[in-house]
Amino acid sequence: MPKLAVFPKAFMHALCKDGTMKLEQWIGLACELDIDGLEWYAGFLEMQDPKNWKNFRQQVEDNGKHIPMMCCSPDFTHPDQSFREKEIIKQKKWIEMTHAMGGKFCRVLSGQRRPELSIEEGIKLAADAIQSCLPFAEERGITLIIENHYKDDFWLYPEFAQKMDVFCSLVDMIHHPNFGVNYDPSNAFLAGEEPLDLLYRVSKRVVTMHASDRYLLEGTIEDLRKEEGGAAGYAKRLSHGEIGKGLNDYDAIFTELKRVGFDGWISIEDGVDGMDQLKRSVQFVRKKIEQYWK
Repeated sequence: MPKLAVFPKAFMHALCKDGTMKLEQWIGLACELDIDGLEWYAGFLEMQDPKNWKNFRQQVEDNGKHIPMMCCSPDFTHPDQSFREKEIIKQKKWIEMTHAMGGKFCRVLSGQRRPELSIEEGIKLAADAIQSCLPFAEERGITLIIENHYKDDFWLYPEFAQKMDVFCSLVDMIHHPNFGVNYDPSNAFLAGEEPLDLLYRVSKRVVTMHASDRYLLEGTIEDLRKEEGGAAGYAKRLSHGEIGKGLNDYDAIFTELKRVGFDGWISIEDGVDGMDQLKRSVQFVRKKIEQYWK
């Protein structure tokens, strides 16, 4: 049966930028929820000193929870080889961090969709970089998970492999026991695509999942798909919402994941309106897990 984690979506600025929330506070809040683990983030301010890692892992485990997944954002599509090599070094550090925290899954991305980059070039650059990290990950028992992502907060351009066809081409380039997909249905809407279409193409490669939901602030799905200029426009029409009350069809999603034998971690990336919302989202996903896997 899948296990359930949460991610501090509502508190990222406080934990990563101004330090107005401490990880000890987030751990305390999260561990009151009906969850099995906490998805971690490589950019937490207090994680920049490796001396802190053991303490935070202990705090989580003392609450009977685990840290299964590490969220990080390598940029492997830069045209400069020296830049990519530095990103590979950073990715290996994040793999080490994942291992030190007791995790088994560490996110990778493709990189930014730079205008001068062809699809073929970008796929090759991303695949080569990911493959160069895989032996390092395998030695530490870590699986690299690539997400159908939208855009890192600090990137100028959206995700290179944001669109389904590009994402699937990249995934098809890499076959390794320590590589899989982190499926995020909401991000497909940001690409103007149907989340289930993507899931049916990659479901056998999915090893972890992000659960969230989106709703339209204005217009229709068709308006969303017609907008020119890509993801920047989509983001304005869509907003995070409570899971189960947005656009995602979780019955169809979980039916497919159950069909292919998925039993990995599902991490809730929601609760932007506070802990009460996050609690309701946890309750919804927990109920669906029990419905489909018991």
